[in-house]
Amino acid sequence: MSMFCYQCEQTAGGRGCEKHGVCGKDDATAILQDLLIHAVKGIGQYAVRARALGVKTQEADRFTIEALFTTVTNVNFDADSIERMLRKAAVVRDGVKGIYENACRQAGKTPETLAGPAAWVPRSADRSGLLEQASAVGIAASRAALGDDIAGLKELLIYGLKGMAAYVDHARILGKENDDVYAFFYEALDYLAEPMPTIDGLFTLSMKCGEINLAVMEMLDAANTGAYGQPVPTPVRITPVKGKAILVSGHDLKDLAGLLEQTKGRGINVYTHCEMLPAHGYPELKKYPHLAGNYGGAWPEQAKEFEAFPGAILMTTNCIQKPLESYKDRIFTSGLVAWPGVSHISDGNFTPVIDAALAAPGFADDDPEKTILTGFGHNAILSVADKVIDAVKGGNLRRFFLIGGCDGAKPGRNYYTEFAEAVPRDCAILTLACGKFRFNKLDLGDIGGIPRLLDCGQCNDAYSAIKVAVALAQAFNCGVNDLPLSLILSWYEQKACAILLTLLHLGLKDIRLGPSLPAFITPSVLGVLVEKFGIKPITTAADDLKTILS
Repeated sequence: MSMFCYQCEQTAGGRGCEKHGVCGKDDATAILQDLLIHAVKGIGQYAVRARALGVKTQEADRFTIEALFTTVTNVNFDADSIERMLRKAAVVRDGVKGIYENACRQAGKTPETLAGPAAWVPRSADRSGLLEQASAVGIAASRAALGDDIAGLKELLIYGLKGMAAYVDHARILGKENDDVYAFFYEALDYLAEPMPTIDGLFTLSMKCGEINLAVMEMLDAANTGAYGQPVPTPVRITPVKGKAILVSGHDLKDLAGLLEQTKGRGINVYTHCEMLPAHGYPELKKYPHLAGNYGGAWPEQAKEFEAFPGAILMTTNCIQKPLESYKDRIFTSGLVAWPGVSHISDGNFTPVIDAALAAPGFADDDPEKTILTGFGHNAILSVADKVIDAVKGGNLRRFFLIGGCDGAKPGRNYYTEFAEAVPRDCAILTLACGKFRFNKLDLGDIGGIPRLLDCGQCNDAYSAIKVAVALAQAFNCGVNDLPLSLILSWYEQKACAILLTLLHLGLKDIRLGPSLPAFITPSVLGVLVEKFGIKPITTAADDLKTILS
């Protein structure tokens, strides 16, 4: 029995990981995650029918989101915790089944007898039975039963749901939820449980996933700004200062806020890493004087950077890599992140992290100060929209390039650095997500006082870039595709899939995508995407830029 996984951009040979994931996932963990997705489909089958009768359950809503998020690349590598979630999935499913059958009785209806995932029962008390069950429901089995085209489209929808679940979870933690969003998850999961889904059905639901994800990103934006204020342009120190230190990575602003509060007056400097960089732009986070700066770059460099960091490390969401033994005793996880043998903070009490930081040497000296800019959310950019519009109309600002997305370790991503360096001086660059670390330390200057590089935030902040594009289209009285705007995107994991589906839902065309195309998209499906949306694989920075500007 071996795994088969092709959900991330770095999948082995550009085809799929077998026996062991490039991400570091072992075969047992990957196989159990496949079974967890199967189990969640069963929850969806009953939940969509219960909701049709006006009955809902918060336990199922939240478990479904957490189960999907926990299977995103670089989140959970702990087979024991996946197994616990699997057994809980059966309990949650039975609970939804019970409220559905009770609602049927009250309505005078006969409950449906559901098959497929809805009928799944854990085979045994030990893991071997679960692994045997998983082999019948994974991607390899789907490809054998449905063919590569339909199996790949199923995975596209599943990956969109996984990515969207991450955004829903971030928003829920800050108190924002939307019942229509949960309803769509169940609608999609119920359809994915069908033994013979169609290309048309899967494509329609994928586009709807993009539509719902737009609402989710808007909800997450409201959650973040409601809790921490509208981001403002902020210079962020990227060189360390003397003293004890904690490094926070991932995407969970609430965990960062909790840690900042608990370290007040303790003589510890807190640094952000990777996707946490935009935290410095939020007024309610930047008010802490011991939020000292950003350390390091994107997640693929974490083994080298974490080993060199002289303090404690907290991983709040996805992007964890296998910790080296040299720092395994001072790295901690929270939320849904898990790695075997790494201490987990489950209650928001960061005392173990603080103690580890106090025990570590910290930085011995101040390094010469260097800074980069962040905090260009939609509110900040649109506050100077008149200047932007005047610059475009006056011919001083020729074009916008959105160069953003995920970073990764596979060769080819230097394309994005080369592209940013080659963008003409009369063009501006919008960027977001960890792909920006390929070029965000470049001195690109400004256009009439407007920085040429505008960092919109995390991948979670893709809504900002979309809102800016829509607002500019309205200002110029044209469609988004008519704007002087080109999208140059890099992808790695499933949140990027959800964002891409949103862009396609909005009708954006001629997106350049790289560094390689998804292994789950077959040539025939890619042909449809090229015909309908003009999706383009990247070539070389020089050739792509020449084509765009011609």
